[in-house]
Amino acid sequence: MINSRDINELHPTLQPMCHRFIDDCKAEGIDIIITSTYRDYESQQWLYAQGRTRPGHKVTNARPRESYHNFRLAFDFCPIVYGKCDWKNIALFEKCGHIAEDNGLEWAGRWRRFPELAHCQLTNGITLNELRAQEENHSL
Repeated sequence: MINSRDINELHPTLQPMCHRFIDDCKAEGIDIIITSTYRDYESQQWLYAQGRTRPGHKVTNARPRESYHNFRLAFDFCPIVYGKCDWKNIALFEKCGHIAEDNGLEWAGRWRRFPELAHCQLTNGITLNELRAQEENHSL
């Protein structure tokens, strides 16, 4: 199972955007940590099972091949307050979300169905169906 936190595991187009996001958050006085970048299908299935067939709260509605993480085009983050992840600080997540959007990223905190405050992705108008087709054609 691969569930990486390494920015170098992201698509080359997204890597500098992620670094800029981190830097811009820091410039606003917000320290963040990247909690997830690339995720293989097995890891995606494991997360999808949480709150369904495994204990815990649901953390994703995406099955394998239904997440931009699987295509190296998404990352999750968390603001750090007093040296610890502050998962409940909605105001900080919203500030980070605005910074992400200013950097050309889609912030999942705006999603109507199952908003994810900690998730950013780069779609460039490319749908998951198109990514899956590219993968099947080995052209990704």
